[in-house]
Amino acid sequence: MGGIVDLFNLVFMGPVINLLVLIFQGLQAVHIPGALGFAIVILTVAIRILVWPFMSSQIKATKKMSDLKPHLDELKKQHKDDKKALASAQMALYKEHGVNPAGGCLPALIQIPVFIALYQSIINILPGAGGHIDRINSLLYFPQLKLPATLDPNFLGLNLGFKPSEFGNHGAYLLLVPLITALLTFVQSKMALPVPIKHHVGEPAKETKEKEGLEESMGQVQSQMVYMMPLMIGYFAFSFPIGLAIYWNTYTILGIIQQHRISGWGGISGFAGKFKILSIK
Repeated sequence: MGGIVDLFNLVFMGPVINLLVLIFQGLQAVHIPGALGFAIVILTVAIRILVWPFMSSQIKATKKMSDLKPHLDELKKQHKDDKKALASAQMALYKEHGVNPAGGCLPALIQIPVFIALYQSIINILPGAGGHIDRINSLLYFPQLKLPATLDPNFLGLNLGFKPSEFGNHGAYLLLVPLITALLTFVQSKMALPVPIKHHVGEPAKETKEKEGLEESMGQVQSQMVYMMPLMIGYFAFSFPIGLAIYWNTYTILGIIQQHRISGWGGISGFAGKFKILSIK
């Protein structure tokens, strides 16, 4: 177990912490107020740019699978009594369209250790977050980068070490942090959903009803996840220091931009269209 931790620190934790501290020390050297918060934002943007190609691959793979759904439904109808023929036809369809059914999994797996390292770096550097500056300093490559025992936690009027759950002591305005976090997570989750197809032109009424029933069931499961995820992330933002919400919100905003560039507004296309019409008027 110790060997795995050492390897993780060497490959992921060490580089991320050194980047975070280097950015922080650089901002402090030029007397930028809120240096710690800006360091978190800059590092988050840098990490997001690093994993941008992997995220693009994941989003494109998901979109291709969604686009192939009508063809897959047709194959299921043609080979409903022959599972072997169905599997062969599906593989041929994937090959024809250059789709790897597992294409969205590998990019996500690659990102996990990077995210863990970023989370650990932030939680350890935040004042009052239960972190340990000594651990940060032990992983720094150069003695000149070593941090003092206490850091200025202020960023744009917020104390990055405060938890929104402590709003009774620090002010109800802290509750805006988890609300914004949950909203941004909801938007990204909703965008990841494909635009629902409500009509099946040219199909018998019975078959159309069956497909609509299946899509409705799947839609209910997806909708539950779309609402559960923001609630869960919002609760985390409520319970953890604000500095982590700064990281998550920055990462999510960049994710929304990337999702829109690749696959458009997705599940919120109807709302986005209405907003566009209202803005034109």
